Amino acid sequence: MTISQLPGNWRKSSYSGQDTNCVEVGRVAGGAAVRDSKDRSAGYVTITGTQWRAFVAAIKTDRFT
Repeated sequence: MTISQLPGNWRKSSYSGQDTNCVEVGRVAGGAAVRDSKDRSAGYVTITGTQWRAFVAAIKTDRFT
């Protein structure tokens, strides 16, 4: 799937507080965009809604620890 819309409404987790060493998520039609908060000029990666939900589910079940 190709997502051609520019991301908007960038946000980071409320758990990050004032920390700038985290990722930000933006909305795109049909999915999400992810970028590094400390190097926004490096660009972003887009993923489908299904991929985003699978990623969030994996985080919630500690699959990355």
